Amino acid sequence: MSTRTKTATYVQIRWMLRPDLHRVLDIEFESFEDPYTEEQFLTILRQSTSVALVAEVDDKIVGFILYELRHPKRMDILDLAVAHEYRRKRIGTQLITKLQSKLHPMRRTSILVDVRETNLPAQLFFRENGFECVKVLHEHYGTDEAAYRFIFAAGIQ
Repeated sequence: MSTRTKTATYVQIRWMLRPDLHRVLDIEFESFEDPYTEEQFLTILRQSTSVALVAEVDDKIVGFILYELRHPKRMDILDLAVAHEYRRKRIGTQLITKLQSKLHPMRRTSILVDVRETNLPAQLFFRENGFECVKVLHEHYGTDEAAYRFIFAAGIQ
């Protein structure tokens, strides 16, 4: 675990609803250089295997996680972001913990996420939350940039 002090904030985690999309996109656009567009988000969410959760503090959406259930034994995180003013308050960790709580030995036993090689904060975040880097994916984004594949498996901590 990191030596940095982080204050936990009480967070309500719930399913994302259609009216939440505007705020989720605001967080997406402030968080990434190459964010998903509204159309891309909607395309993903229309898939029966896609799930989105939002994190609320005082009835305000402050973060979200988007993941897929395409693989029978694994959940794949597609997107995770927390509003800038709510970072370092363990909100992302609470979203990950919620996802980890869904693992079950008879169903899905692991969580996968690919992280840009230039996104050091995300790499550190996933490591701090029990994920292990298992592979480097060269030219993963259609550019020279690689990605690091992280896996969380029940029992790895």
